[in-house]
Amino acid sequence: MTATTGLVCPTCGGGVHEGDLYCEACGSVLTSASPDEATVEMASKPAVVTTACRSCGGVVGEDGYCQTCGTKAAKPRDHFDEQPAPWVGMTCDRGIRHHRNEDAAALAADPEPGSRAILVVCDGVSSSTDSDVASLAAAKAARDVLAVGRAQGMGTDTSRVGAIVARFKAAADAAQEAVLANTSPESTNPASCTFVAAVLEDGLIVAGNVGDSRAYWFPDNGEAVGLTVDDSWAAELIAKGVPRQEAETGPHAHAITRWLGTDAPDHTPTTTSLTTESAGWLLVCSDGLWNYCSEAVPLGELVRRTAAEHADEPLAMSSALVDWANAQGGMDNITVALARVPAAAGRI
Repeated sequence: MTATTGLVCPTCGGGVHEGDLYCEACGSVLTSASPDEATVEMASKPAVVTTACRSCGGVVGEDGYCQTCGTKAAKPRDHFDEQPAPWVGMTCDRGIRHHRNEDAAALAADPEPGSRAILVVCDGVSSSTDSDVASLAAAKAARDVLAVGRAQGMGTDTSRVGAIVARFKAAADAAQEAVLANTSPESTNPASCTFVAAVLEDGLIVAGNVGDSRAYWFPDNGEAVGLTVDDSWAAELIAKGVPRQEAETGPHAHAITRWLGTDAPDHTPTTTSLTTESAGWLLVCSDGLWNYCSEAVPLGELVRRTAAEHADEPLAMSSALVDWANAQGGMDNITVALARVPAAAGRI
């Protein structure tokens, strides 16, 4: 595809038009010069982006359709990966049934395995307008806050947890502001999304969430742990004694009780912490994955099998787990973020 406007998205290089508020290819928000006008990076010459049709290998034309078989090309936002370090990886996918990908994620990691990683996932609420744009902006905003500095506290584990929890509150505030910034004041169906994040620092994991995206810890030796509790009607039913299978497949199974957005009742994340005692996998995901394997123990077994099949390579594993969810039906967007924590990571 050839962009002829001379305007390109600074994130993916795709062609955009004057006045666009976000890139239709990757969903990135375009920098605003004023409340009424969006500006984008000017290319020194028109950018040329060549795209091959996924169906037949033919050339995709400027209209976004294959010139050979007529299939509409997938957008980069439909499926993307991120790997800030070899021991951390993420895959985000549209799934099979949805027409667009409203999931988003943003990661950060230090080079040394197990030293420090930040995994953030936001799942746009499909019934709201522009939730795909808002979720991506929210994930990046939260990641940037959580990635600033290391939390030392007073030098004790308790104070260190407290310092990270304070950062979580600031990150959720930044994510909330990002959602508001991508919501039209006139919208009758404002953008909204869930929020979950996990911070690993020297053997300490702190996780927090708003909504029903989740974080898990799967130690190589020990019991799998669900680090978050959903803000949902299903979670409330489970707390009242309703069997998980019944609660999570009922008519209101995916009705959330907290979220980010202009109409959010409360966006303060619920947090928890855990000190790792052995090597293992930290997983952060949207409901597109856990829909098909909700409980920690069987999901942990799935992750371990996937790790064995892909030589403990996080990016290959996240892609394989997305493929697995699509094979189960792919009813929702799917995001899988993984960090491999080695046995002796940062013991203090």
